[in-house]
Amino acid sequence: MLDLIIKNGQCYIDGELKNLDVAIKDGKIQHIGKISEKAKEEISAKDQIILPGCIDTQTHFREPGSTDTEDLHSGSRAAIVGGITSVFEMPNTNPPTSNMKEFQRKLDLAKNRMYCNYAFYFGATADNSEDLASLKDLEGCCGIKLFAGSSTGNLLVAEENDIDKVFQNSSKVVAVHSEDEAILNINKKLIKKGDVHTHPVWRSVECAISSTRRIVKIAERYNKKAHVLHITTKEEIDFLSQHKGNITFEITPQHLTMYSPDCYNRLGTYAQMNPPLRDKSHYDRLWYAVRNNLNDTIGSDHAPHLKVNKDKEYPNSPSGMPGVQTILPVMLNHVNEGRLTLKQLINYVCENPVKIFGIKNKGFIKEGYDADFTIVDMNKIIEIKNENIESKCKWSPFNGDKFKGTPVATIIRGEVKMKNGKIIGNPKGKPLEFSNY
Repeated sequence: MLDLIIKNGQCYIDGELKNLDVAIKDGKIQHIGKISEKAKEEISAKDQIILPGCIDTQTHFREPGSTDTEDLHSGSRAAIVGGITSVFEMPNTNPPTSNMKEFQRKLDLAKNRMYCNYAFYFGATADNSEDLASLKDLEGCCGIKLFAGSSTGNLLVAEENDIDKVFQNSSKVVAVHSEDEAILNINKKLIKKGDVHTHPVWRSVECAISSTRRIVKIAERYNKKAHVLHITTKEEIDFLSQHKGNITFEITPQHLTMYSPDCYNRLGTYAQMNPPLRDKSHYDRLWYAVRNNLNDTIGSDHAPHLKVNKDKEYPNSPSGMPGVQTILPVMLNHVNEGRLTLKQLINYVCENPVKIFGIKNKGFIKEGYDADFTIVDMNKIIEIKNENIESKCKWSPFNGDKFKGTPVATIIRGEVKMKNGKIIGNPKGKPLEFSNY
């Protein structure tokens, strides 16, 4: 007997929507087609679209260290309510995940506490290059995270010689927070106390493009893979579009939905993130990249902070906002409004993460693959409300906004974990597996 059948939905397969049922046994996709066998459980996806399980490749769940703000359990709850079946989680915790002992600790903390599947980044430092060379077969390791400019936490590799060493020794994709630390320090004099509008003046366009040029130069020198996170400037879009191949890059839903000065007028320090939300000319160029398939992924950069801290006077307010629960409603609404196609979105949150990072058995609806699915209703309108945010921070920059298109079920390894916003069962997420490209 089968474990689960998903009936009467439109399956996203090979870039097309097909009216097919999906049969699941032992956590795997057993059969796709018209299914007459019996199953222990059957769910109807009538008038809904069955997508491969969506992957968020940039989240900060704050454990260990800041578990009052978020932890692996609460972050994973936010993920599955948002239709996300797998996450990559960041190492800028306290202590940072930058040695084998701390990496194993994170795997131990995640076990039987996370609803979604997970992988962790290994944090690069100026002096752990030997560890970086031995990560190739490390269980649950998605890549190496390099902070070229300072942000939340104390993982920083600012000097060019040290960045060079990271790439020279890297045995995985190096995901980069690309801001130039020297320029950040020079620009500090431009910060106006109490005026968050000066955030993109301090963390300037020059600060971003200068760092990104350097990262690409070093990655290409060693023929290593670099994945540049949360790109925010038109200059970087134009530069990176000329350097594809081993260089890939991400854009966030926030930078595709908000721009300055409006975002700072409305949200104040709640719109503060690194790199910052910029003016409409940059926003327009980011959309140009998305429409023309220049970027490779869309990740939430879920980076929650408690309201009591976000309410501090700028620049004492921390940078970052939650997003793992809202990435899909925000982006599905953009699909409904014709800004990108569903096929493009699936490339950015399912297929490309699998190809770039070498994730095994995910990202596609294929027989033999893991039975991870995100079922969406493209016609359902939802209003984001702070009270419904699963993250411990209990707020969203999209509070009060309505979006058309939303996840209505999250299925992980053949088990329904979320239905219509309600979490079901116990956390049984597993570490993602990776092939050596």
